[in-house]
Amino acid sequence: MNKIKTMEEAMSLIQDGDVIWINSFSAVASPVELNKALTERYRKTGHPVHLEVYSPFSFSDWDENSDVEGYICEGAVDRVVVGFFGSLRRTCKAIMNNEIEGYNLPGGVMSHMIRAAARGADMFFSPTGLNLFVDPRQGEYKLNERSTRDLVRYYVNPNGTEGLLYDIPKVNVAFIKATYSDERGNISFQNEGASIDALSVAQATHRNNGKVIVQVTRLVNRHMSPRSVEIPAALVDAVVVCPEQKQLTNLEGYYDFICGKYVPTGNILKACREEIRGKVGATSARNSLHRAIARRAFRELRPDQIINIGIGIPELIAEEVLEHDLLDDIHLSVESGHTGGFPLGGKAFGVSIGPDSMLDMARQFDFYEGGGLDACFIGALQVDRHGNANGHYAPGKLSGIGGFANISQATKKVVLCLTFSAKGLEGDFDGERVTIRREGRIPKIVPDVDSLSFSVKNAYKNHQEVMYITERCVFRLTEDGLLLTEIAPGIDLKRDILDRLDFDLRVADDLKLIKSIKKNFIFARKGCNSKALRPVTKRSF
Repeated sequence: MNKIKTMEEAMSLIQDGDVIWINSFSAVASPVELNKALTERYRKTGHPVHLEVYSPFSFSDWDENSDVEGYICEGAVDRVVVGFFGSLRRTCKAIMNNEIEGYNLPGGVMSHMIRAAARGADMFFSPTGLNLFVDPRQGEYKLNERSTRDLVRYYVNPNGTEGLLYDIPKVNVAFIKATYSDERGNISFQNEGASIDALSVAQATHRNNGKVIVQVTRLVNRHMSPRSVEIPAALVDAVVVCPEQKQLTNLEGYYDFICGKYVPTGNILKACREEIRGKVGATSARNSLHRAIARRAFRELRPDQIINIGIGIPELIAEEVLEHDLLDDIHLSVESGHTGGFPLGGKAFGVSIGPDSMLDMARQFDFYEGGGLDACFIGALQVDRHGNANGHYAPGKLSGIGGFANISQATKKVVLCLTFSAKGLEGDFDGERVTIRREGRIPKIVPDVDSLSFSVKNAYKNHQEVMYITERCVFRLTEDGLLLTEIAPGIDLKRDILDRLDFDLRVADDLKLIKSIKKNFIFARKGCNSKALRPVTKRSF
């Protein structure tokens, strides 16, 4: 059967009531052209309708009027279930306006759900999400009044293990972006920044007698090497050639250091970073107070650790690692599947320059949820007096939990990075002293968080070490909640901290000053010195 289709032929395979799973990680591997084509078909014909859309991470292009989301927001879709909304601005508005059903589940749980679906499971049991907003006893994963479907249940195994049961949908349409297809329909991701869960998505869809639709840059006129095939032709129903598709959703051009073919180091790596940053904004936050947080967090790194770097302020920690020539000493990882190299941030979050490995996302989350990480550095919107954290919910804004819960719930050491206040905070960090010129209007250290992304109940149970680093001070989690342990030079304890809180804060008897990295920080290397940098290399396949 000829699987090479026109876009119109591919879209005709989608029927009313279908359940679509979109394989994407924000700007990475996002099947933009397929989504735009479905919007075009719906506008022309009024069909398909009553669709459901699932994706663990966002898949649009940050455009407020994007046709990627057109069919979702204009009547074709009844409900969406997403882990991280990020670029899905139109969809967020539709959910907040109560126009469609919206649900937010942990991105890593959704990754594991689709893999479980490939083997025929209709439920997925996981401790991830327990005691958090997604726990039905909290009931906050349903995002508006229209969203009444119960997708999660609290459950206790016969052996007494607590967890959550997540409903697995019967996916019958897969939207996937890849690089090449041969004439038979075998699919390769050779030039992609990640493959995410492409194989599991295809397997689950095929098992349900659904349609697996793949967009690729071009066809190759020969059978590909079996080692380079991510999805075999047996699972594929339609291949659409989209020669203008982008490597990243918002990035023009092709870069071999993103897909792992090229391993730049030293100043060349920094030049690659600057090139991407200039085109897409590869860091979310860059001011001196954010830098103060990253500098202090950087001191928590140790040689040979495996680390997860989150989006936002934690991205700057990766830059500290790069600036100190320590990329060979510390293994930085991202939940999209990368380990090693330099992880990009901002709108390029999800890819790394010169990674050592690129796994399926579900395998990366296996490692994270199994407690394999030595430490994680994640952002937070709020921290409360108990030590709980909110990293996903702000009134009037929909972002989603993403991989936050999967990363933080079992990691040995959790470092939350956040400013002390928001909306108007101004100040300076000169490398040692912090000066606050104007306080933000919204406090971020609060009596109680608005929603639970990280629970101290879980942290105590899992014996985790937890730190909270702001630009002006450092807190640690104790049996009695937050304890202030460090203060930045230039900060007044009473004026800048205690008087700004709506609760009584415990202060350590041996309150310390945050030290300057330049004068006091020593990174004890093991083995060879990473400053003897590897040569720039071209990988062969």
